[in-house]
Amino acid sequence: MTEIVKTIILGIVEGLTEFLPVSSTAHLIITENLLGIENSKFLNFFTVFVQLGAIAAVPLLYFKRLFSSGLSIYFTIIFSFIPAVILGVLLDDFLEALFQGYWFIAGSWIVGGLILIRIDTWLPAKSDALEIPSISYLKAFKIGLYQCIAMIPGVSRSGATIVGGRMLGLSHSAAVEYSFLLGIPTILGACAKKLLDYRHDFDVLFTKEHIQFLSIGTFISFVIALLTIKWMVGFVRQHGFTLFGYYRIIIGVGLSIYLWMN
Repeated sequence: MTEIVKTIILGIVEGLTEFLPVSSTAHLIITENLLGIENSKFLNFFTVFVQLGAIAAVPLLYFKRLFSSGLSIYFTIIFSFIPAVILGVLLDDFLEALFQGYWFIAGSWIVGGLILIRIDTWLPAKSDALEIPSISYLKAFKIGLYQCIAMIPGVSRSGATIVGGRMLGLSHSAAVEYSFLLGIPTILGACAKKLLDYRHDFDVLFTKEHIQFLSIGTFISFVIALLTIKWMVGFVRQHGFTLFGYYRIIIGVGLSIYLWMN
């Protein structure tokens, strides 16, 4: 399998999973392993950078909401982003080193799946559920704290944000859409941090071949994310999060069996 084909596959995986509550990073790590891609600084950088393609789909699809709702929505998103800035700088590397390994990913998938299966029962849809314009700054900050749980490998950023939004009274669709919007500064910030961490390795990261891989992976993830976002909002509104929970449990159990047998 050529490196270009592997890059396309990783772009597809990122675009499909970034906005689903299934952990895109965990999916990328497992896919990279299945494809036999050797771990390197560039691969670690690629895993973060390719998310820019997926997140670029959000302002395109939510252009009207972002540019016709006044400044309040930006302040709300900023308040949700503050915990990620503080805790990301202080704890991200520590948590990544503490919670690592495929067994931990398998466990995170299973536990997160159980939560998603039960979340609709614990928090049934209500007619007075909050929509995005009604999110207070305090609730926004609390949603940001939930998002920080995703610094633990295997915990989905979108999943943690969606669960947090539902816990704080948001409707199904509002929780999903807000997780999309909050992803914009969060992923941009993660990429900026990775660039800062690897600032002395640019000559290795940005070779002509690597730029080609980054461009292809980012473009593919952008196109797939456009389709995924449009599908997910309607699906969750109609079916909730249960199926995502079962999916997480199945792949978590499957990974556990694989690890046990090997």
